[in-house]
Amino acid sequence: MSSRRKPLNLMVIGRLPSRKLFVGIAVALFVVLFLAWGLATRSGAIPPIFLPKLTDVWLKMVSLAQDGTLWSDIKSSLYRISIAFVISSVMSIVIGVLAGCYGFFKALTEPLVDFIRYMPVVAFVPLTILWTGTDDVQKFLIIWIGTFFQQVLMVIDAVKRVPGDFVGLGRTLGMPDRKILFRIVLPGALPGIWDALRISLGWAWTWLVLAELVASTSGLGYRIVVSQRFFQTDTIIGYILLLGILGLISDQIMRALERVLFRYNKRRA
Repeated sequence: MSSRRKPLNLMVIGRLPSRKLFVGIAVALFVVLFLAWGLATRSGAIPPIFLPKLTDVWLKMVSLAQDGTLWSDIKSSLYRISIAFVISSVMSIVIGVLAGCYGFFKALTEPLVDFIRYMPVVAFVPLTILWTGTDDVQKFLIIWIGTFFQQVLMVIDAVKRVPGDFVGLGRTLGMPDRKILFRIVLPGALPGIWDALRISLGWAWTWLVLAELVASTSGLGYRIVVSQRFFQTDTIIGYILLLGILGLISDQIMRALERVLFRYNKRRA
C-alpha cells in the first residue's frame, strides 16, 4: 500500500518551494497585479492622467521603440551604469578586502566611510554639476557616490565572515600573509562579496535615474522628466516598468554568474 505524499506546507520557517512552484507563484502574483490594473482603468475608476490603460502603455512603448527613442535611451543608461558600477565595484573590493584583513587599513577606511555614507546622495547633485559639468562624468560620479561607500562596508563584512580557524590553519602550515589572502581569505569571502555587489547593483539603478533626472539630454531618467512636463503618464509608467525589467534581468544575470563562479559555495539561493 503506497503512502500518500504529504502536501508541502510553505508556511514553515526554512521550508522552500521547488523551482517550478516558485516560478508559478511569482508569475501568478504579476498576473493578479496586471489584472487589477486592467480592471481599475477599464472601469473608469482611475482617470487616464493618473493611471493609463495597460494597452496604452504598451502601444506607447512600441511606438518609442519603432522610432528609435527607446533603444537610444536604454543604450545611454546601460553605458552609464556599466562604467560607474564597474569602477565602484573594483575600488570597493580592493579597499574593502584590505580593510577587512589589516587593522591599519580598517582604521584608515571605516570611520571615513561610516561618515560619508550617511550624507544624502541627492545633496551632491548640484555639486557634481559644478565640479564636472553635465556630461557622463557627472552621472558616473553620482552613481559612484551612491554605491561605493555602501559596497566597501559590505565587502569588509564579507571578509570578516571568513572563519578565523581557516586563517589560523594557514599560519600553522607556514603560509605567508600574501598566500593566506589569495588562497584562503579571498575564496572564502568572494561569494559574500558577490552578494554585496548584486544588492548594490539595485542601488546603482536608482542613482542612475537620479543622475539622469537633472541636467541630462538622454537616458531613461531624462525621458521620464520630459514626459512629466507634457503629462505623458503612459511614457512615465512604461519607463518605470522598463527600469524594473532591466533591474530584474541584471539581478538574474548576477545570480546565474554566482552559480558558475562559486560552485564551491553550497549556500542555497
